[in-house]
Amino acid sequence: MMKRIFFLVFLMLQFCFLHAGIVVLNGLTHAYKVENGKVYKGKIAIENTGNKPQNVKLFLQDFTYQSDGSISYTSLHTNNRTNGDWIKLNTNLVTLKGKEKTEVYYEITVPNQPANPGSYWSVVIVEPVEDIKPSDDKVGVNITSIVRYAIQIITDFETEKANPNLKFESVKIEKEDGKQMAKIAIVNNGNLYCKPTATIEIYNRKTGERLGSYTSIAMGLLPQTSKSFHIDISKVPAAQYSAVIIATDEDENAFALNVELEVKND
Repeated sequence: MMKRIFFLVFLMLQFCFLHAGIVVLNGLTHAYKVENGKVYKGKIAIENTGNKPQNVKLFLQDFTYQSDGSISYTSLHTNNRTNGDWIKLNTNLVTLKGKEKTEVYYEITVPNQPANPGSYWSVVIVEPVEDIKPSDDKVGVNITSIVRYAIQIITDFETEKANPNLKFESVKIEKEDGKQMAKIAIVNNGNLYCKPTATIEIYNRKTGERLGSYTSIAMGLLPQTSKSFHIDISKVPAAQYSAVIIATDEDENAFALNVELEVKND
């Protein structure tokens, strides 16, 4: 039995190593400020770091996410702010030799007049494709795993007439990997993509003395989507506090919320 388990694990690791060879070299978010009627060009750089040839397909999908961790990849036109129809790839399938790099080019043709100012987006999915081989007579279970990349193509139109509008959905204090984490769910109810950070300023409830300020990493937030911003507050002693939570985007637009917090030992 142990030999069979070891052999199965070996096959799984061998398969994952094969797929881990495909990497995207030039980032997973491509953002453009666009004007109506104009054409913009971009590229997706891909490398096969493995030794075996690999087929890779590329296709467009709509995309959204929420603060509970859910991510949805759906067919085009599911999102009313999709720009999928604006984007044309120069190919939908490439074959890379071992250690080979390539670039897939795309064009964005902005309509003469998009419906409303703000951000429009979709994603290009980059997915390794396995050659289909006839099955043999051996009895067993085939376990497969595919690592896909999703490259966001974000186009911002008439940004002077659009704004993010950040709101706080929830604030939780939870222990994670031995650390006390403030988990702040923020939704963008506006019509413009932004990249905010969340900051929590903690005060002694009785004296009003400020005990410290802690900040999350910046994360992109598309319109009508939400994310959970995590802040390590392990240095804060267990007690009840007053706090101010501030979400600030890259243009220094700030949104604040006063809350009461309880930090526990367990």
